[in-house]
Amino acid sequence: MSLTRRLLIPAVAVGLMLAAAGCTDDGTLRSGVMTAVSGSASREQQGLASTPLAELQGQNDLTLTITSAERDPAGYLTVRGDLRNDGSQPAVVPAELRGDELAVLKTGPSLAGATVTDFAQRKRYYVLRDTSGHPLTMTGLTTLKAGEDVDVFMQFPAPPASTTKVGFQLPLFDTATITISG
Repeated sequence: MSLTRRLLIPAVAVGLMLAAAGCTDDGTLRSGVMTAVSGSASREQQGLASTPLAELQGQNDLTLTITSAERDPAGYLTVRGDLRNDGSQPAVVPAELRGDELAVLKTGPSLAGATVTDFAQRKRYYVLRDTSGHPLTMTGLTTLKAGEDVDVFMQFPAPPASTTKVGFQLPLFDTATITISG
């Protein structure tokens, strides 16, 4: 087999895998399920509120800025934000952020430990899972370089339409009350 052919076959295979996964040329998934793009576009360009809903301090110089909490007609609540390393050294994303459910521990690093609490209904909502048990949240976070930020999301069952404020918790971070839109 020629050298050109040996190099071409793996390149085509990688291209087909990316196409099958629905990836765009910048590495994001079209479905929005695993968006992990560093925050280079302005918040307005990304369709996010100019004023954050909350800013939570965590360990290892990590800060989570919650930019939106939107209820959609299908009955889901999607919380979006920006996870940033404010330190001058690389920061390891703590394993505790994925929670402690055995099924989720098997799926790797994620933000599956996040919860929202409807105080009026006295209910806590956990990050949703797909049919394979993978959490519907940002996954694969291990380390952030100094000054690096990553867009993140977490999807929950939506509280009743009458609930407009919920508590947001992520292990090892401050807690906050956020307002739901939509």
